[in-house]
Amino acid sequence: MVSSERSVSDLFHLYASAVRNRDAGALMSLYHGTVRVFDAWGVWSYEGGPAWRKVVEQWFESLGDETLVVRFDDSQVVSGEELASATAIVTYAAMTAEGAPLRSMQNRLTWLLARENGAWKIVHEHTSAPIGFDDMKAILERK
Repeated sequence: MVSSERSVSDLFHLYASAVRNRDAGALMSLYHGTVRVFDAWGVWSYEGGPAWRKVVEQWFESLGDETLVVRFDDSQVVSGEELASATAIVTYAAMTAEGAPLRSMQNRLTWLLARENGAWKIVHEHTSAPIGFDDMKAILERK
């Protein structure tokens, strides 16, 4: 099982690289064509790769000249032969062209993965943030 866990963990690095390079094709190659995404922003769910790709492309286009750096912390992987899960705290940090931080936020991330032609593909992605009891606002920084 160790080799399966390593290949699942590799998805974190591939995801971060694709986002940094704003490479929608590379990012979407990590997802199964029938992926279901429960994103933390605005829409209840995205059904299928084409719907998710549209959101990814809009996200990348919205970044202007900034660079987006993605970091995964506290990752946990559970894998079997055909199915795996991965969870992490993901930080998205926007940086200027000179490398100065502009803003950042954190989400909780869960991936359900299935093997397709020997490679792990994300079949379900769930991102979330806790909601404060007092103000009902999303908490986008882990304390």
